Amino acid sequence: MGRMVAICGAFAALGLGSTPGFAQATRTWVSGVGDDANPCSRTAPCKTFAGAITKTTAGGEINCLDSGGFGALTITKALSIICAGVEGGVLVSGTNGIVINAGVSDAVHLSGLDIEGLGSGISGIAIIQAGQVRIENSTIRGFTAGGIYVAPATASGGVRVDVLDTVVADNGSTGIRVKPGGGASVQLSAQRVTISQNAGDGLIANGTGSTGMIGVTMRDSASVNNVLSGMTAYSAGSNVAVVLDGVIASANNTGVVARGSGATLSFTRSTITGNATGVLQAAGGAAVSYDGNVIAGNTASGSFGTAPQQ
Repeated sequence: MGRMVAICGAFAALGLGSTPGFAQATRTWVSGVGDDANPCSRTAPCKTFAGAITKTTAGGEINCLDSGGFGALTITKALSIICAGVEGGVLVSGTNGIVINAGVSDAVHLSGLDIEGLGSGISGIAIIQAGQVRIENSTIRGFTAGGIYVAPATASGGVRVDVLDTVVADNGSTGIRVKPGGGASVQLSAQRVTISQNAGDGLIANGTGSTGMIGVTMRDSASVNNVLSGMTAYSAGSNVAVVLDGVIASANNTGVVARGSGATLSFTRSTITGNATGVLQAAGGAAVSYDGNVIAGNTASGSFGTAPQQ
């Protein structure tokens, strides 16, 4: 009997009597009725994104089987989260929804997410480092520091961000904030994006504290009913360029703003209407109106330059 107990103890010490671990997979699954003790397979899904990421290889993909609340997540590697035809909920209070702090060449893809900060969350999606981030078919609301906050800190942390078919609304500060540090550069493209009812700017590209290049392109989108501006290019000596094409800026305090030497904002085929001030150039910033714009119905049109269509 004693010999049998000793043998069983030895097997337990070797881990043979415990629940086996699971190998990482290139595709994993989450479900509202899943369990993080599962291997995150389609037939045995996990409950949270945090549970699934540990079982997903770098460059792999997490899919949502059904709609559910899958929790906050920090992404430290190349990864896709795709919730097609369902709602991938991220509900947080007093913290960030999703933090991306991956490798400098890593690609991160987020699709089909509903990220809610309940009025006290910090940032919906905070991008610290990655090579490329793609956000699409998502809704981000209820955050205090910004719906999407792009803030790489070093030159090696430069990032390209693409935002498509996404709503960023009802945040306690800026909707989309681009503010790199050090020598980091950011290229952000927004297409078919609605930014509305944020307590700060709809979108701001802020070069304060950065020596890198900030380039923002916004197409076929709208920034409306924001407390400050629809879109702002702000520079404190850095190079900040915002290009608007087919954009509506309406019912903001200021439609579009170029502030500070080094800040350039240009717009084409855009409508600037219903704002207290349509266009603002300040402190050496340049706002340039190309062909096809409508700037009307503002309390004051504001000051802007003109240039022929290239």
